[in-house]
Amino acid sequence: MCGIVGIVGKDPVNQALYDALTMLQHRGQDAAGIVTVDNGTLRLRKANGLVRDVFHTRHMHRLQGRIGIGHVRYPTAGSASSAEAQPFYVNSPFGIALAHNGNLTNAHELQQQLFDKARRHINTTSDSEILLNVFAHELYQQECLRVTPEDVFATVARVHRQIRGAYAVVAMIIGHGIIAFRDPWGIRPLVLGYRETATGEKEYIVASESVAVDGTGFTYWRDVEPGEAVYITEDGELYSRQCADNPQHCPCIFEYVYFARPDSVIDKVSVYASRVNMGRKLGEKLKRDYADLEIDVVIPIPETSCDIALEIASVLNLPYRQGFVKNRYIGRTFIMPGQTQRRKSVRRKLNAISAEFKGKNVLLVDDSIVRGTTSEQIIEMAREAGAKKVYFASAAPEIRFPNVYGIDMPSANELIGHGREAEEINELINADGLIYQDLDDLIAAVREENPDIQRFETSVFNGEYITGDVNQSYLDRLDAARNDVALHRQTVNEDANLELHNEDG
Repeated sequence: MCGIVGIVGKDPVNQALYDALTMLQHRGQDAAGIVTVDNGTLRLRKANGLVRDVFHTRHMHRLQGRIGIGHVRYPTAGSASSAEAQPFYVNSPFGIALAHNGNLTNAHELQQQLFDKARRHINTTSDSEILLNVFAHELYQQECLRVTPEDVFATVARVHRQIRGAYAVVAMIIGHGIIAFRDPWGIRPLVLGYRETATGEKEYIVASESVAVDGTGFTYWRDVEPGEAVYITEDGELYSRQCADNPQHCPCIFEYVYFARPDSVIDKVSVYASRVNMGRKLGEKLKRDYADLEIDVVIPIPETSCDIALEIASVLNLPYRQGFVKNRYIGRTFIMPGQTQRRKSVRRKLNAISAEFKGKNVLLVDDSIVRGTTSEQIIEMAREAGAKKVYFASAAPEIRFPNVYGIDMPSANELIGHGREAEEINELINADGLIYQDLDDLIAAVREENPDIQRFETSVFNGEYITGDVNQSYLDRLDAARNDVALHRQTVNEDANLELHNEDG
């Protein structure tokens, strides 16, 4: 999962790009990058780390220009090295920079085609670099001396016909403008906003979530439609067109469960409202099917599940308490290298308030269960804090299958829900009872906010990959790639620890 942003303004956009990326930081903490154009010269800064650590005053001074794009990375099938940080850049035609959120399911074939037909070399393992080169090659085929909206839309249409998977893209052509487009399924989110200057001129922003639009002083306008391309010239003229042959709207439901910020609106769905609905649906299931459970208090595992747990407590007419305090300076555990590291991280990340657990039967609520490592540790912490019984509720159904559309979930054999039923999972995490949300209820909870959405991308729950091109061979390659990334990260960590030990010695 990644976050992208692009801005065309009348004044320097470096600060607005920086602010937008900080608001999208939850979508990726591995690397960050910004590229702007100043008097025909590309200005680029990207590196591993959080936004606040990558960009210092000297970098911001250099990132001049009224047009630019930015990216925060949460690596999927690519490497964890700094060479994979985005945006990527190619110098022909014109000079193009691109940032991408998602994952291409035919990246391997595309890379070979680029070499055979276009003689283009891909220097990293990132599918975003492949996507950039496909776009650049197709724009080159237009044989234009000056890019027009027609050239842009023809290029995006040809890109749609070649690439498969999930992708929300923002690209910048030096001397021309910014292009943003979304895959024909609308799997990954992309929104459009604007603001007016004191002189009445319009500035535009595209971003992964509406929170980056609101938080930078722009006004949320609308979502970029599945398959649609938006072209904003350097002068601030906006053009848009549907470029896909058969677009369908199937947004990733996991955005609402976990990834998106609650103050965002994605595809006309309030993330906050959808989570409240999830809590109501799960509360009703508990009330209907688990009335025999003697629950004294409902406690969320912060922070995504807080709104869900509060609604569950309301439905069950039970007290809601914040029983865990979160250390906000620890990264997400399921993207950390190694099981041992993840187990240690849980203890650093959360601390129990003993008074809320001692002598009580507690219902812990989380947004989902991925590996089960975190859930097991938190249940253990609750028992150590004095809980008599610990029940566990998940706002999402069992995660049984790997994600291929841009979420860096582990391979199938690392998913605690893969090949297991709730009873077995309950034993593995050592709970006194485990309650999962039903998939139909999850879908209904989100669709309640936008009934026009007929279908969601739900492959992690039911194994139905909507692009229709995912087979076991592809899943095996993805599994190998993710294992390589995990090994690389672990090696880097071990090397860093060894260097630190030697320095201390």
